[in-house]
Amino acid sequence: MQSPCVTVPRTEGEAVRQRLEAADLLDHDRQIAVEGDAIFVPVMDPGAIPDDLDVVDHATGERDTQTVPNDLVEFEASYERIGDVVVVDEDDPERARALADAIVDSDIPVETVLNRASKIEGELRVREWEVLHGDTTETVHREYGSEYLVDLAEVFFSPRLATERHRVTEQVEADEHVFDMFAGVGPFVIPAAKRGATAVGVDKNPVAIEYLRENAERNSVAESVTALAADVRETTDGYGDWADRLVMNLPHSADEFLETAMLLAGDECVLHFYDIQHEDDPFGPGTEAIEAAADAAGYEVDVETERVVRSYAPHEVNVCLDVRLRRR
Repeated sequence: MQSPCVTVPRTEGEAVRQRLEAADLLDHDRQIAVEGDAIFVPVMDPGAIPDDLDVVDHATGERDTQTVPNDLVEFEASYERIGDVVVVDEDDPERARALADAIVDSDIPVETVLNRASKIEGELRVREWEVLHGDTTETVHREYGSEYLVDLAEVFFSPRLATERHRVTEQVEADEHVFDMFAGVGPFVIPAAKRGATAVGVDKNPVAIEYLRENAERNSVAESVTALAADVRETTDGYGDWADRLVMNLPHSADEFLETAMLLAGDECVLHFYDIQHEDDPFGPGTEAIEAAADAAGYEVDVETERVVRSYAPHEVNVCLDVRLRRR
């Protein structure tokens, strides 16, 4: 069977495998393949693989050392792991039950199986879940050396953005002021603080802020992190002209907060602006909105990176613009 794989020289195989494991991108249902001096590491989400790694289709076998859900159902099993919670998305109750039973009976380490029961809704960006197995929606997710306690029923969290979060936070330098305008449980804030930044995370969801504070303690960066349960538009008096780096990961409506971003930005500031647009013009609307807000606030704009993060819906993509602002 052909499957998407990261290919590297055999001498780099273990390091890359560990890197993919940390990002929760390994396909544990497929075997690693070796051919000559090259190794082929099966991956779950080829669109999330860092740009410095090559992804190819290559023949891989099923892992015969463990039982996986596909061994136990008569349809192609699709699921996502977040810590020891496994998430499925099945409209048919019988199929959902069969898949949940297969996951529990497999060798996947699992405490809870959840079925998506609604879309992400409301300004707090949470969804409803059907609990198919277990009794908790709380778990610990690990990525790139950090760990995050999260309750999926109370806060928004997507493990699929691990590679993107790593890309952004790897740019952070010691002593920076990093401000995450929609911080959730802290997956941008925590690694930024680990790199020596002073980091502020704001979210309207007070439960998310409680978890952010807990996660700062878990990762030994509490002294460098400030967590605020607030509408970010209410924070400009305390943090006006403060930020060296701003994260705006609210793709459907980040443009509505650009005026606030300009008030938070220092004389020079890098802005990571997330957007969802049609594939025909994924970057134009966001760039225009940033330039208009920046011009009104007296900033020059340099778009440093235009990046498609992932496919979001048919003909729609989730993108990021890395923009440098300089006060005139």
